[in-house]
Amino acid sequence: MIACRAPFRISLFGGGTDFPDWYKKNDGMVIAGSINKYCYINVRYLPPVFKFNYRLRYHHTEQVKNINNINHGPYREILKYFNYQKDHIEIVHSADLPSLSGLGGSSSSTVCAIHAISALRDELLNKKKIAKLAIDIEQKRLKESVGSQDQITAAFGGFNLIEFNSSKNFYVQNIIGQKKIDTLNKSSILLYTGIRRLSEKIEKNKIKKIKNGLNEKILDTINDITKKALTEFTKREMNLKKIGKLMNLYWEEKKKLTKGVTNKHVDNICNIAHKNGAYGCKLLGSGGGGFVYILCSPKNKRKIEKKLSKFKIVNFVFENSGSTIIYNQTLK
Repeated sequence: MIACRAPFRISLFGGGTDFPDWYKKNDGMVIAGSINKYCYINVRYLPPVFKFNYRLRYHHTEQVKNINNINHGPYREILKYFNYQKDHIEIVHSADLPSLSGLGGSSSSTVCAIHAISALRDELLNKKKIAKLAIDIEQKRLKESVGSQDQITAAFGGFNLIEFNSSKNFYVQNIIGQKKIDTLNKSSILLYTGIRRLSEKIEKNKIKKIKNGLNEKILDTINDITKKALTEFTKREMNLKKIGKLMNLYWEEKKKLTKGVTNKHVDNICNIAHKNGAYGCKLLGSGGGGFVYILCSPKNKRKIEKKLSKFKIVNFVFENSGSTIIYNQTLK
């Protein structure tokens, strides 16, 4: 059996510029960090005594004879890619946090499955190849309306600047050390709104607008804000107040990308946070629900959490491991 885990992520700046329809013509850049909440994939060979060849357990259970009849798109395409056409395989998925919550969980699952299924074949893929394959499967093979930052952050881990260019390549650079990470950990709140969102429609609308040239000014502004945020993160001493202000500016621009990015519940959470001293507040992911990230002074953190106590607060720290094989014993 192979057991693998891949982290969820918090995207702070640059979301929207990681869509291929944008960065194949314009440069894009994202600042995001992986956190110590994970997706887990267990993969193992099954003895050839069942009527099915593939058993998949996620929020549904599938028992399928023919690989083409697997409903879970990413798992089906990963098994095809690694030529598991005649094997008897079980894939089991679990996670620390709910899906459809704006933390990149779907791409974490894809990355984790690639890592685990390739390890079952004893194929060692580096982080960049895992990320590239996850992007290819989601964007090209399955035609999903997703960007490219989630797959990269899940594969690499760390608190990174991810740069995209017109050659469709990407570059990953860790931009802050442990001392600054410790400061961010003490100054961050992750709050679950309780609203599960379907990002597909929101992301499709964003991509449609990019293709039609309707969001160029907004995405140019988002790029400029991300560059300013990068400057603040890489200064000898981080100024959380300035980073929070830039985060608010970014959130205001992101809300303009399409309808449904925010709602009255999210706006109310951020209003309460700001009234109680938060430096920055934004919804994570494509929009509509899921998790809110709040940046504040460590002194104000408990006060803000109390004011928002009717919501679920998730304790976390930023991590740097990325996708990792945590158990490996293959018997066929």
